Amino acid sequence: MVRYTKEHKRRTRQRIITSAGRRLKQDGIDGSGVATLMKDAGLTHGTLYAYFPSKGDLVATAVADQMRAQHENIVAQAAPGRAGLEQIIRWYFSPQQRDDIEDGCPNAALLDEIARSTDTTRQAYTDGALVLIDGFAARLAPHDPPSARLKSLSLLGMMAGTLQLSRALTDRQLADQLLEQGIRNALALIDAEQHD
Repeated sequence: MVRYTKEHKRRTRQRIITSAGRRLKQDGIDGSGVATLMKDAGLTHGTLYAYFPSKGDLVATAVADQMRAQHENIVAQAAPGRAGLEQIIRWYFSPQQRDDIEDGCPNAALLDEIARSTDTTRQAYTDGALVLIDGFAARLAPHDPPSARLKSLSLLGMMAGTLQLSRALTDRQLADQLLEQGIRNALALIDAEQHD
């Protein structure tokens, strides 16, 4: 019997979480079976249960990980103040980000399914969304981030919905124009906050 080190187990668990997050965004929660999720990680179907009690637990963990990664790689890296918000918005509404579903935003890829998911998955999403919007709010109203929290949540919703719609359109020119309009709408929303 092979004994694995704690570090090997930790790395394997993270590989499962990361590959599951990509697959979930590509094929959806309902469209991603355990066999496929584990095959993506280079493991057998039954290995899931050595790391997670259920597929639902893996889904909740993968959603939390996707939200954390989006915060760390995009929001936390952006400049402070309005300039940082504009960086985030322009990245979010880029054709590259729209077209790269499995490496793109978990909000736009999974929001409709998360709403129908378990309480654990919805809580994992909520916790991650609150971290994102707090990053927005700190840039929107550095003097009083709590005052900008609801507007930041609205900004996140507007961004995710616009991206979802742009991904759904078959007319590429119209989809690109929608992204451009999304940038204008988001900047108008944050500029309105600056003048409130």
